[in-house]
Amino acid sequence: MAQEDIFKKLVAHCKEYGYVFQSSEIYDGLSAVYDYGQYGVELKNNIKKYWWDSMVLLHENVVGLDSAIFMHPTIWKASGHVDAFNDPLIDNKDSKKRYRADVLIEEQLAKFEEKIDKEIAKAQKRFGEAFNEQQFRETNPRVLANRQKFEELHARFAKALNDNNLQELKQIIIDQEIVCPVSGTRNWTDVRQFNLMFSTEMGSTSEGAMKIFLRPETAQGIFVNYLNVQKTGRMKIPFGIAQIGKAFRNEIVARQFIFRMREFEQMEMQFFVKPGTELDWFKKWKEIRMKWHQALGFGAENYRFHEHEKLAHYANAAVDIEYKFPFGFKEVEGIHSRTNFDLSQHEQYSGKKLRYFDPEMNESYIPYVVETSIGVDRMFLQVISAAYCEEELEKDSRVVLKLPPVLAPVKLAVLPLVKKDGLPEKAREIIDNLKFDFNCQYDEKDSIGKRYRRQDAIGTPFCVTVDHQTTQDDTVTIRYRDSMEQERVAIAELSKIIGKKVSMKQLFEKL
Repeated sequence: MAQEDIFKKLVAHCKEYGYVFQSSEIYDGLSAVYDYGQYGVELKNNIKKYWWDSMVLLHENVVGLDSAIFMHPTIWKASGHVDAFNDPLIDNKDSKKRYRADVLIEEQLAKFEEKIDKEIAKAQKRFGEAFNEQQFRETNPRVLANRQKFEELHARFAKALNDNNLQELKQIIIDQEIVCPVSGTRNWTDVRQFNLMFSTEMGSTSEGAMKIFLRPETAQGIFVNYLNVQKTGRMKIPFGIAQIGKAFRNEIVARQFIFRMREFEQMEMQFFVKPGTELDWFKKWKEIRMKWHQALGFGAENYRFHEHEKLAHYANAAVDIEYKFPFGFKEVEGIHSRTNFDLSQHEQYSGKKLRYFDPEMNESYIPYVVETSIGVDRMFLQVISAAYCEEELEKDSRVVLKLPPVLAPVKLAVLPLVKKDGLPEKAREIIDNLKFDFNCQYDEKDSIGKRYRRQDAIGTPFCVTVDHQTTQDDTVTIRYRDSMEQERVAIAELSKIIGKKVSMKQLFEKL
């Protein structure tokens, strides 16, 4: 099945099973804005807990913050967002659709990589165990031709981005004969910049109102509070400040479900370091963050680092962690060495000293910053994409979300075999004992087989069936979602069995 079809099924599954709904759906929806349903909010909260605890529990020198969405407008002038927070956009005159010029070119680069991968896959199938991939890459004429096309386009694209040459971006699109996905034509407008910040007004009267912005990132709330946290927490460099919060961007080209939205949530950590040590810390946080993703068990081969073609105005190093979504490798997290740009700017614009006094060096300086920034919504989509599975069984098939048990919205479903003979009451008793530790669900509707399938689709890792034997010896059947294996266990052992499988400690030990 084509990856695009799988992604469509995944989107439909998210709605059908209470994970994600279109916002304002009864009013025909609001583009690129989504609501999280009863299971979606649980998964989202579990992802946030995994991130938060891995930051503030596992690192003694990282603390938390929750800053306001509304901030003084001068902050966004100081940060560069008023003048430089833009996307290069291009319109197709026939379809009237708008696209990001850089994304169109990146997709063209990806096509050359796909052609290379297809050649390698064919050769691998033909030669079997004798296949030497490195030699094939270095000698096959078709692979070499596509690699050359990739390198030439890549170099030209990187230069155009760094020079902010909008005319050259359009020329690349023309020269590569990139067509509009909707109209199939190459009738393009010029490329132009578009600022992504939402603005509003604050004040009791329209005449006295002040223009402010919905924050496009959570980082600035950390920077303007850096000295407050450092002094009140008696923090010594190096130290970090972590925050989870909403951000807003007026994305013109919002697409791919919840991958790119106008209202989204970020998990960011700004790590303040001594000048000159930032690149060492950048390297260290790259390794830490990649381990965090891979600990979930979705396969190391599905992650990669992607160096930035163009560094942001504040950075001296930047890399993305990309995951292989059904629509290709895409960014889920960015790690950036932001230098001392932000604190220097805020010191200049506010007139307040934002320096750190280093007792060991006996001098004051503006710290450098290493940032880790991850989108909660993208992480949510990454987890769902990795977990979604269609399986053909001996007698039927099933759709199952193979979510890591620690992240699963419902940890345990308790199912009475029949709705009589005291079995529902016994099932309720089990839930009453376990609900303080785990998110449990009671389900008595339909046959036991249909209930298993429903819990598979929700992603529930454990199903406990209460039958007539339970009333005699206080044992139940526990069914494991991924293997569908069943075993008889004592009710008294359930808390221990499930608790071990769903503990965050299992993930943290891999870090």
